Amino acid sequence: MPVERVRAAAGRLGSSHMDIVSGAGHDDCWINRVCPTTMIMCRCADGLSHNEAEEIIPDWARKSTDVLLHAALETAGISD
Repeated sequence: MPVERVRAAAGRLGSSHMDIVSGAGHDDCWINRVCPTTMIMCRCADGLSHNEAEEIIPDWARKSTDVLLHAALETAGISD
């Protein structure tokens, strides 16, 4: 399942992770009818998200993107 792969990738990469319930249903409310989904949330300055003042630093973006990449590679059966 995608959630387990994301958790495992985060753990292998030393990134912190936790399960949360997101109100961002618009991101996957339709596609999850045909395939499993999960979301990777990127840390935002002061926790501010979905706002013009939202800000992330490159390291936060890199860490989130690395988790996505490694979870996708595992899903594809490619060793990382």
